[in-house]
Amino acid sequence: MQRKFLLLLGFILILSSERAFSQRICGSMEVLARQIMENPDLQMQMQEIERNTANFIANHGASERVVVTIPVVVNVVWNTSAENISDQQIQTQIDVLNADFRKLNSDVSLVPSVWTSLVADMEVNFCLATQDPSGAATTGIRRRQTTVTSFSTNDAVKFTAQGGLDIWDRNKYLNLWVCDLSGGLLGYAQFPGGAPATDGVVIDYQYFGTINASAPFDKGRTATHEVGHWLNLFHIWGDDNGACNGSDQVADTPNQGAEHYGCPAFPSVSCNNGPNGDMFMNYMDYVDDACMYMFTNGQKARSQALFASNGARVSLLSSPGCQAPNSSCGAPSGLSATSITQTSATLNWGAVSGATSYNLQWKISTSGTWTTVSGLTGTSYNLTGLTASTTYNYQVQAVCSGGNSAYSTSASFTTLASGGGGSCTDAYEPNNTSATAKVIPVNTDIKAQIASSSDIDWNKFSNSSATKNIKIDLTTLPFDYDLQLYRNSSLLKTSQNAGTADEQIVYNTNTVSSAYYARVYGYNGAFSNTQCYTLRVSLSATAFRSDGSTDGPTEDVDLDVQFENLGFGMYPNPATNQLTVEVPMKEVGDVSVLILDPAGKTTLTQHRTLGKGDNQITFDVQPLPAGVYFVQVRNGENVHTRKLVKN
Repeated sequence: MQRKFLLLLGFILILSSERAFSQRICGSMEVLARQIMENPDLQMQMQEIERNTANFIANHGASERVVVTIPVVVNVVWNTSAENISDQQIQTQIDVLNADFRKLNSDVSLVPSVWTSLVADMEVNFCLATQDPSGAATTGIRRRQTTVTSFSTNDAVKFTAQGGLDIWDRNKYLNLWVCDLSGGLLGYAQFPGGAPATDGVVIDYQYFGTINASAPFDKGRTATHEVGHWLNLFHIWGDDNGACNGSDQVADTPNQGAEHYGCPAFPSVSCNNGPNGDMFMNYMDYVDDACMYMFTNGQKARSQALFASNGARVSLLSSPGCQAPNSSCGAPSGLSATSITQTSATLNWGAVSGATSYNLQWKISTSGTWTTVSGLTGTSYNLTGLTASTTYNYQVQAVCSGGNSAYSTSASFTTLASGGGGSCTDAYEPNNTSATAKVIPVNTDIKAQIASSSDIDWNKFSNSSATKNIKIDLTTLPFDYDLQLYRNSSLLKTSQNAGTADEQIVYNTNTVSSAYYARVYGYNGAFSNTQCYTLRVSLSATAFRSDGSTDGPTEDVDLDVQFENLGFGMYPNPATNQLTVEVPMKEVGDVSVLILDPAGKTTLTQHRTLGKGDNQITFDVQPLPAGVYFVQVRNGENVHTRKLVKN
């Protein structure tokens, strides 16, 4: 049911381990809540995915769908022999996914007649991968015996170092992990927009496929349900704990009060949705496997939006994972471009075992024609005669005794500019996220580009106990660029002058860290792929004045307000009418307290100058709809977030 985005993520509640294991327990919303707490940027990413989804449906993209085939890798992580499920059992799960997502399941005939017109062929196919990330042949099944007796929703199963198996590239594969999950948990999934290292679906080995599976979850529908989450489908009741004001963001699913268990009788009426009542047989409810057998056209449109030109999972359309390898060796990987100038670049790739030589193809990114350089015996090539401020694509093929490999996934680079803010000293790409930030020298000018409307430059640096105070200057701007300073994931300061005026951040601090970041970005998508900006990070033992100098009296422009323990307290939680937020302060300072919905939208806020000691701020939360919110306390340096449940 399409309603306000306010309760999109809904009422997220960890189900008690004392609940009987005969009831479905899905951990996806619990995982989503944790990921939002750990990474506030995830809220913005999910908002953007929702905007793209709405635009896709509004612009009739849903009527121009393509059939999608998704390569699957099944990662079996087992401790006892019973957990090491067979290849045959794995194949039955792939068969179930293909039947359920293509409306080929025999029990679709059980859908009540009032809803038969809504039943959707999701037009999504699944195949066990036949080609691994290096281009070598694979069965699509990986196995590892572990000393870990069981896993939980903390994603440890997705990391080899924690007893699990590391992910295969989420842009090319759907990763399914099969293991022993604790607490009666059947499975969980990561929604689109989450971290690349944990993207995928985890299923308990007892509920995977149809062989040796445990009733009443023995028909493979746990994976169907969780892959639905992975394809951006929410629980059909909107996770509002029966309040009737949640939403799964789908127009053709009835408004429903709460989840169903077992096999209900039709109709089951709630939220004044009679006479037909709840669509409990939908795969995104909690009924037993034998009693769920449909997706709707609205759910199909949401999932298909992920594969539009700007969709969150569009890269899967070009994955070679379901293609048979055409060589006795795999395609090269580890492509990178170094020593980039206005007219040349050195292209590099990783060695492929068994390769006798390599073929290189390159082109201007806007061209449809590749230029081929054959017979290269090394793993690098100096490309010359290029044009300044131009983006090029390149790909590499291994030549082996059994034939040539497929070409690698193409990589790109942009030559340096010939004018403007001066020639860039280094491309510094890719550095579009804090995880891929480039380490830059301090007290040194660097020149780089915002080369496209989506380009963001993250630059990492360290201060020291001897030179702890920080000043960042952003100059020679070709367009309106802005500047932010982060420490780890905390935003410390922002400079947003209009036009091409210089940006400057002064941050006098006692905190020494190796994880400071200078983030440069274009206002409203501003960029120039012909002109460079200049960034300089300066460190000083003496505090900087507000004008950026160290001469004369200094002005401490950032009060070092410290938050004790978890940062703040709040009560009662859950809250019904009134919420009290208690903020302990060691110094006087300005503090903002915000109450955010799960989409990151501010619903209530107060800005206060608080004194030293304990401070209490009261909110009237009675008007807020029931659900989960996040209380955030922040000043110029610190941001603390805690989860709030509103009854």
